[in-house]
Amino acid sequence: MKGVAGLAATATITGTASAADGRTQYIIGANGNGVADAIEAAGFEVRHELADGDVLVAVGPSDAAADIESVKGVKTANPDLKLELDEPEVDAEAAAESAPSDGAALSDLQWDKEITDVFEAHEYATGEGTRVAIVDTGIDLNHPDLGNVNKDLGRAFVVDDDVPEIGPDDSGSHGTHVAGTVGATGESSVVGTAPDTELIPIRVFPANGGASFGDILAGIDYAAEIGADAANFSLGIPGVQQPGSELNKLKAEVQTVFQSAVRRGTVITGSAGNDSGSLQGSGFTLPNSVPAAFTVSATSPADTLSFYSNFGTSDIDIAAPGGWYETIPRTLGEEGAGEPGDIPFPENGVLSTIPVEQGKYGYKSGTSMAAPQVAGLAALVRELEPNANASQVEQAIQKGAEGANGKSDSEFGAGIINALNTVERLSDRK
Repeated sequence: MKGVAGLAATATITGTASAADGRTQYIIGANGNGVADAIEAAGFEVRHELADGDVLVAVGPSDAAADIESVKGVKTANPDLKLELDEPEVDAEAAAESAPSDGAALSDLQWDKEITDVFEAHEYATGEGTRVAIVDTGIDLNHPDLGNVNKDLGRAFVVDDDVPEIGPDDSGSHGTHVAGTVGATGESSVVGTAPDTELIPIRVFPANGGASFGDILAGIDYAAEIGADAANFSLGIPGVQQPGSELNKLKAEVQTVFQSAVRRGTVITGSAGNDSGSLQGSGFTLPNSVPAAFTVSATSPADTLSFYSNFGTSDIDIAAPGGWYETIPRTLGEEGAGEPGDIPFPENGVLSTIPVEQGKYGYKSGTSMAAPQVAGLAALVRELEPNANASQVEQAIQKGAEGANGKSDSEFGAGIINALNTVERLSDRK
């Protein structure tokens, strides 16, 4: 068990995405079939055809967007952007001295599952027969609590991959933690929200450096292609992107791919971001401004908004445990800052799987940890309602939520998820 608690990832835009050979990657809005061939004929390499050919990802010379836009059937072409994970840590070595040893039964430390009544919900559904894709850093393929990972369907979409030999295995730790929150089997120590779901690792990050938007979109499109019931996208982009920003130029293509995946039945769960800020404004935020995404804010063990979580009326769809409290002093247990019965640091983070070579289990906190709680719950809903479309799955989760009036609470959206409420409502209808 690791004694350092990390703040889960916020993705920071760090520049233009490039292939390993230095060519620039472009995201292209197209008019469907045949455009990819025309772009290839113009001297570019098309890496991905997404959303039935309406969005393409290609590499070629730098400063060549205008050349691509001159190709018949191309609507827009913009340089792709690179996103890097920013995971600051909080020193908690003293708290680690009393951490349970590897192999111990750790479910008692999973406060996130307890307060959302996940264990009780397993009397109704466990995610059997469902599939959840993790679009992230990959998943440890040899973890004892992740024996439900489908290695054969796993993919790596990384334009400048520095570890191609690992395939969809984890190039960091973020993806393995997210995967455990969704669907750890409990075979060894921890239990996910949907322990019988099938987990699909889709790696979009190299070991060093960032992921490209084009590869993230390819991962989401692939999740829909293989019939994933949910695709988790724990990569909130900081700040409101104003009109004219580089990210805002990609808005139409991002929306096209997300909407295509949702039409095919895949629920896209996205993290709201960890900037402690309002998402209100005229600009574009990801995933919050994309109607097809199911955006999740993070809550504490006390059912308060965690201090780092973004918020915003009409931007947050639902809330779920992400760890830590509403203030840093309460999180760290400083004198006079908490309440009797508070969970101490770092145990007030979310406990989940991490790569075996890094200690097997560890705590992280962030909206990245909140989103997979919802992805796992989507799997429980789909087990009970296999014919429900993505919107119906989201509505079922919202109707089972607690702690908000209506669906537009600025902090919690429709409320904080409750797995038992959700599955009982569905079971009562049968």
